[in-house]
Amino acid sequence: MSELSIQHSTRNAADERQRGGSVTHTVKLTVNGVEREVAVEPRMLLADTLRQQCGLTGTHIGCEQGVCGACTVLVDGLPARSCLLFTVAVAGREIETVESLENPDGSLNSLQQSFQDHHGLQCGFCTAGILMSLTALFREEPSPDETTVRDQVQGHLCRCTGYQQLVEAAMAESGRNAQVTR
Repeated sequence: MSELSIQHSTRNAADERQRGGSVTHTVKLTVNGVEREVAVEPRMLLADTLRQQCGLTGTHIGCEQGVCGACTVLVDGLPARSCLLFTVAVAGREIETVESLENPDGSLNSLQQSFQDHHGLQCGFCTAGILMSLTALFREEPSPDETTVRDQVQGHLCRCTGYQQLVEAAMAESGRNAQVTR
């Protein structure tokens, strides 16, 4: 887009705001393998788009400052805080939410089942974000050690579990993956 086009676009947006309207952009995303087209204001956060327009409420909004990790999703396979990303900034990208983790038959995947088996969740508010961060880790390193698991979840706030059970759940998954690769 040329500088003239940007100035014209900015002036039109300012004129629209003065009239009380809001400017929206059509953004194409692939969310959990499904191509979607959403109309969003430039300031709309990805977490809000996922929850309000896509109906994917597993992505939780906690601190709205990127500190707690509850809103973590995968963007092109990497963990990202969706409360810090504008939807327009991820146009054309692959977004994965916690809803993508279930098996095709609707049952829990092995990591989710491990969380259940090892009491790796209590209130569940932080769980979706932690599961997404661990999913990225297990894709990169199927059998991480405990230090690596703890490093991966250190940016998530969990007030219920004290982290021990969720680390145990992740280590059980790591052990299961180690047996599969032998």
